Amino acid sequence: MTPFGEALRRLRERKGVSQKEMAAAIGVSPAYLSALEHGRKGRPNFDFLQRVAGYFNIIWDEAEELFAIAGVSHPRVVVDTAGLPAEYTAFANELARRIRTLPPDVLKQLHEVLEAAKKPA
Repeated sequence: MTPFGEALRRLRERKGVSQKEMAAAIGVSPAYLSALEHGRKGRPNFDFLQRVAGYFNIIWDEAEELFAIAGVSHPRVVVDTAGLPAEYTAFANELARRIRTLPPDVLKQLHEVLEAAKKPA
């Protein structure tokens, strides 16, 4: 599942509608909604996101958050390490091999390291 898939499912459940009902209302197939919710489809396009926001009558701030979540929800990530030192490429490959087996606490630690690296020293 992707962050967007989780958010979409929560919105749908909060409104009390099925995938089939929502799909008909926004003009997509129930199979597409299911694939999005289960992480089998990549990022939805902007038109789709606007239809979802309209369907759920989401205010602008919430819509921006939903769009941001969609932006980090591609299930097949490509990490371009061309031109970087060899250890960067090795790390990216090791992470790709092991990501499915990382326990949640390790994932949280890695996320914290990345967040700390964003802050100015």
